[in-house]
Amino acid sequence: MTTGYRVRPDALDRRGPLADSLSRVNPRQARVELRYGLPGGAPRWTTCADFLDLPDGFDRWRSGLAGWLRAQYGDSPDRTTAGYVMSWYLTVPGYLAGLLFHHERRVPSLRPEDLAFRMAEPRPHPDAIAVLNPNFACLPDDPAAGTAEATAVADERALAAVLRGRFAAHASRFADVFGPQVRFGRRMLWAAATDALDNALWLAGRYGGDEGAGVLDAALVLDDGPAPFTSGSTLRAVHPAGGGPVEWTRRRESCCFHYLLAAGQGTCSTCPRVCPKG
Repeated sequence: MTTGYRVRPDALDRRGPLADSLSRVNPRQARVELRYGLPGGAPRWTTCADFLDLPDGFDRWRSGLAGWLRAQYGDSPDRTTAGYVMSWYLTVPGYLAGLLFHHERRVPSLRPEDLAFRMAEPRPHPDAIAVLNPNFACLPDDPAAGTAEATAVADERALAAVLRGRFAAHASRFADVFGPQVRFGRRMLWAAATDALDNALWLAGRYGGDEGAGVLDAALVLDDGPAPFTSGSTLRAVHPAGGGPVEWTRRRESCCFHYLLAAGQGTCSTCPRVCPKG
């Protein structure tokens, strides 16, 4: 028997189950716009596949970011633009998958050709994500489990493995394209992928009103950090002095290199450079 099911049987309509899921999940967070399909005209939208196939795609992204960083901070170190873009790109499949898994117990296709994102202005970060494929994996008791779009798996652990595998496949394609363009090793790229997935599930719980449930989902999905991921979830409880509700924090596996900005705010408190393991 499966547990944690979150979709009402009467919540499906002719638009398709995954489009319905996105409509329900979108208002439960405010970081990006989530949608099914591209809007008419689709200005500033590109599929992840098209972006990965463009020979100068990441160079142009980093160039636009460098201009914004210089306007904000006075400089734009190469490692900082690379760190920002690395984190932002991996957030597209990671954040989308984390939200749908946490709230709906559904995992969409995460292939680069099945995802698109819109670039914000003037700060060039993804501010909207679109799913372009109606198919998804789900639990056996999902009301859409018998539809042509759905593939049911045995239980939540199996569904978590589907999410992990689909995200890893997308992150691997990104690492193959982006890695040769920057001065980062493979471990740094996979550390950023680990961060993207861990953080997405945590935020899904926090924004949805049950931070602890997001923490549990992060532990379930990242499991014991099987390769190529660099660790399991690094989320940990912090008990405030004098009592009070438990707070959660995590140690990043990767660095965004924001500390290299002369006018920045220094090293993040969760940076692996200053935050001990354990």
